[in-house]
Amino acid sequence: MFHPSQRPPEFVNPEGEGNNLLWQYVQSLSPETISQLSKPGSQEVFQLMERNIVGLLGHLPPEHFGITITTSREHLGRLLASAMMSGYFLRNAEQRMSFEIGLQAAEANTPAAE
Repeated sequence: MFHPSQRPPEFVNPEGEGNNLLWQYVQSLSPETISQLSKPGSQEVFQLMERNIVGLLGHLPPEHFGITITTSREHLGRLLASAMMSGYFLRNAEQRMSFEIGLQAAEANTPAAE
């Protein structure tokens, strides 16, 4: 018998896809846009994301261990959501840092008002 607590959450439930606006939006994006959003803007962001995911999963050297990770759809969905939020945070931080560096450079090149 199916117990309500065993029901997968709406974000992984195909029946709920029609009601999920974010899922509809993602499906409407072009493959080029998805590809652009999926790639980190810089090597630093890529390395930080890699460290974050390794930190979430744990890290054992693959040359010495045969690693298999088993999880449920719900937990995998949560891991994906966590990685996505970290990626958005890091991308925003990278953009802010770039903006601040540009602003500082512009201020340095502006003659001082007398």
